[in-house]
Amino acid sequence: MPDSRVLLIVAGGIAAFKIPELIRQMRREGIEVVPVLTRAGAEFVTPLTLSALAEQPCHTQLFDLTRESEMGHIQLSRSADLVVVAPATADLMARMAAGMADDLASTLLLATDKPVLVAPAMNVRMWLHPATQRNRDILESDGVNFVGPDEGDMACGEYGPGRMAEPETILEAIRAMLGRERPLRLPLEAVVTGPEDHRLAGRHVIVTSGPTHEPIDPVRYIANRSSGAQGTAIASALRDLGARVSFVTGPADVPPPTGVQVIRVQTARQMRDAVEAALPADAAVMAAAVADWQVVNAQDSKIKKDGSGLPPVLEFAENPDILAWLSRLEESRPGLVVGFAAETDDVIAHATAKRLRKGADWIVANDVSPETGIMGGSENAVTLISDDGAEEWPRMDKTDVARRLAERIADALTGPVLYGSEVDA
Repeated sequence: MPDSRVLLIVAGGIAAFKIPELIRQMRREGIEVVPVLTRAGAEFVTPLTLSALAEQPCHTQLFDLTRESEMGHIQLSRSADLVVVAPATADLMARMAAGMADDLASTLLLATDKPVLVAPAMNVRMWLHPATQRNRDILESDGVNFVGPDEGDMACGEYGPGRMAEPETILEAIRAMLGRERPLRLPLEAVVTGPEDHRLAGRHVIVTSGPTHEPIDPVRYIANRSSGAQGTAIASALRDLGARVSFVTGPADVPPPTGVQVIRVQTARQMRDAVEAALPADAAVMAAAVADWQVVNAQDSKIKKDGSGLPPVLEFAENPDILAWLSRLEESRPGLVVGFAAETDDVIAHATAKRLRKGADWIVANDVSPETGIMGGSENAVTLISDDGAEEWPRMDKTDVARRLAERIADALTGPVLYGSEVDA
């Protein structure tokens, strides 16, 4: 028998041509797929195709469900372990955010009590439009998880974010949300090395990530080159170990991980407020590259050249020191506070001094000099600084750094579970 059941809602869009391959991959791993096709989706892929691949009837109309007098749409919406919307168009996202229920797909999404994973697919301008971004924020605050969109060439000839994530990426997100990081059906030759590691089950960890943007005027801001890749990888690794993760992210280049609570911010002050709202927590990993300064006299209108040849005079004030503030809390301080130190010279000395000055338990230090390629790159070379001294790690992929750090955090949190559940005991 299949291990899990996914209700797959296929909306209209050229990306629907990838859905048959997604169904094949899910079925190959033993996931039962129940397809639902919108009227627009049927313009790109047929109900017969989805039904044949899923080996299940493909549902298309609200009142075509058998025995609708028994509320078949309610049963369908709750009989799955996970609801996946792929591709998710701007229109369907808008109707989800508004709570509409005027066709089968939107009715199922409103009636379900199961986790929802959305894979957006649309034109780059539609994705970047404030209305779509607002709808995404609403859905994320409602607990909906996102995978993608990716950046690349589009069928309309434009380039940018808006491409639906590839089937392999969507499948990885499905596995994570089903709590199964490995394929559900292992090859016969696979060697099972032991039970999955869920040492952080019941724990709550806050992770900050990405840069912050400090406005100068409506079109300009102060920022840095942080991509958010390391913080995202850390949040994913902690999630994989069973932690409940509150992921506070600035405007990063990489999409946030699935299966975590995503809190999007722009400025350092907003990040500090979001961290405070997420407390209490068992641990906190402050991986964000927070801007040290904010512009006090930021303008509401775009600053124009005045013909004098002189630059505008900007007045700066120091931003809140989130790491120091968190480390010095008394009642709600996390049991383990981990900071980051991105340095360009005397890395160990500066990072060691930073740990003592801020009051953090650990500092993860790295050299971000331009020649290292670490800032914005896929690899990292870090030194873990603690009471035990400086432990240098070899250069490795950022996902491997994240896994190693998550395992260290799991080792350190050996006391009783304090803040992992939504309601403290």
